Amino acid sequence: MVGLFGKGIKNEKTKYLRSKKSELKKLVKDKKYDKVLKVGSEILEKNPHDLDVLFVLGGLHYMKGKFSKAISFFDKVLEISEFDPETLLLKANSHYKLGQYKKSLISCEKIKEIDPKNKGVSELLAIIPKNSDN
Repeated sequence: MVGLFGKGIKNEKTKYLRSKKSELKKLVKDKKYDKVLKVGSEILEKNPHDLDVLFVLGGLHYMKGKFSKAISFFDKVLEISEFDPETLLLKANSHYKLGQYKKSLISCEKIKEIDPKNKGVSELLAIIPKNSDN
């Protein structure tokens, strides 16, 4: 009984996700970013909490200058993995690029708690305007 308790379905889903993630890695390596967005979205439809895919899509939106969209992906990563310094730094930089300096500082403070010697945070803190209302 292959389908007993849905085991066959789970294995098919696992195979599908593994195949799609492999395809995603190749697309990233080949810099086919529009296809990365498509395949990444397909993976998230089946597995919406895949940290790697959420991070990749957030990073891709960041690279394309779509900082608000990037932040939405970074927030999803941080809901699952609250203390990920790489994600927090990209989120802080995204807020900085949008002129949201207070929000950027919040992410920087979290990173400093986790990794006090983080060079990226030091560099970002050096350029964030002081006494800003944003």
